[in-house]
Parts: sequence; C-alpha cells; structure tokens
Amino acid sequence: TESKYHRHGGNLKTRSTELGSAVTESPLTTVLPASTTVKKSTVLSSEGRKELAKQAKVTKEERRTQIDGRHKYLISRLADGIDLSEQEVEEAIISDDKFQLIEQFFVPSGLKKLLFFYQDILQQKSNASLRSDPSTNTLPQKKLFITMGSTENFAGTCAFFLRTSDKVITASNISQEVNFGMLDCPNGNTLQGLEFFLTQIMIPALKSQQNWGAVKEGLKNSQIQDFLYAVDRFVGTLSSSRQNIEDKIQLTKVDIDIYVSNLQNPSDYITAG
Repeated sequence: TESKYHRHGGNLKTRSTELGSAVTESPLTTVLPASTTVKKSTVLSSEGRKELAKQAKVTKEERRTQIDGRHKYLISRLADGIDLSEQEVEEAIISDDKFQLIEQFFVPSGLKKLLFFYQDILQQKSNASLRSDPSTNTLPQKKLFITMGSTENFAGTCAFFLRTSDKVITASNISQEVNFGMLDCPNGNTLQGLEFFLTQIMIPALKSQQNWGAVKEGLKNSQIQDFLYAVDRFVGTLSSSRQNIEDKIQLTKVDIDIYVSNLQNPSDYITAG
C-alpha cells in the first residue's frame, strides 16, 4: 500500500512538473509584448488630443458668431496698435480661454479695464519628439492674449481698454465710453515703458487739454496747476528710480585710514562728525 501511494504520488509530481514547464514555456508570453500597453496609451493620448482639438474648433466657431460691432471696435484698435491684421487679432481673441472677460467688460457696471499682452511666449515645436529634451523643443513666439494682469509676467506690449462710466457698452457708444491705450515695455522694463507713456503721451495731452469740466479757468486754475506739478514730480521720481535700478549710481572705495589717522582724542572725533 505504501509503495502504491508512493508510486501514484511520484506520477502526480512528475505530471505537475511537466504542466508547470508547459505553462512556463508557453508561447503566450510572446504574443503580448510589453510595448502593447505603451502603444495603447499612446493611441488613447492621440485620440484625446484630436478630441480636444475638435472641441476647441467648435468653441471658436461659436465665439465667432458672437462677434458684433463692439468686438470689431476692439479688434480694429488692437490691430492698428500692435501692427497685426484684424483676422489675426480675431483669431487670437476667439481662441483665448479668457474670452468671457470681454463680455464682462461690456455689461453695465462691468470690469473697469480689459487688458491684452502681446509678447514672446515659449511654444512647443510642431516636429518635436516626445522623448527629446523639452528645454530644446520650445522657441519664443509672439502671442496676443487676454490677461487680468496679475498672473502672467509682463515683458512686451500691453494694450488696455478703460471704461469711463458704468453704462452698458454698445456698438454705438463704445467709442465714447471706452478709452484705448498702449504701454510698451521692451525687455520687461516696466518703469521705462511707464515713463515714456507719461512723458510722451499723457502729460502733453493734459497740458493741451482745454476743457476741464466744471473748472472754468482751465490751465490757469491753481488746482489744475498743482495737479500737473504733482504729475511732473512723479515722473521725475520714476526716472530717478529707473536710473538707480540700472546701476547708474556707482559707489567708490574710500581710504578711511587717511581720515582716521589724524584723529587723536575725543574732541577730534566730535569735530570730524
């Protein structure tokens, strides 16, 4: 009996070993290579990008149908100021994820300002490989985009629209209710851009202003003169700050020993002080 069970056990062990070898050496392991999962995720990623591009195109066309006289006024001013075609400006606006800020600017008591930056933005190269170094796959490219002015670094041209009242902005009153201006800051030098804007545009405009509202005397009024004087002083301070930042002030080393060697007693120090 013992040998019988031993013999059967031996047979079972042998069969188990053979079965294990068969499974281990099964060609199924070569049917599904490890790269299959990677390829599948790549395909899904590609399909996802296509779907996003499709949705973006639909959104752009919906926004294009919303373009009216008010938008066209903004587009024409931007095109003239930044030296782009109106088609390029329109395409940039309807592609912007902050497009809704324009409508918030038009509504009664809406946003007081609408800002656009036009500056270099790092863009991904169209033929860049996914495996290559990302730092070598980007290049600066000029882009016009809507901004709140608090999240993106300013290093180019700022075009701004300012409301003069809380009225609803319509196609018929936008030229009276909205002021347009530009601030050019080459290499991100905001102080230089602001100084140029004030000295070359704003101050000459203020000093040539004939109508000061309720002030009948105009430029002869003492309050108006004080205001213009304060603006001039501000520009002077601005210019001084810019020059200081640009290292216009240079400190020189002084040989203190020449002065200290002649001081013999406390009275000499008091006199020198």
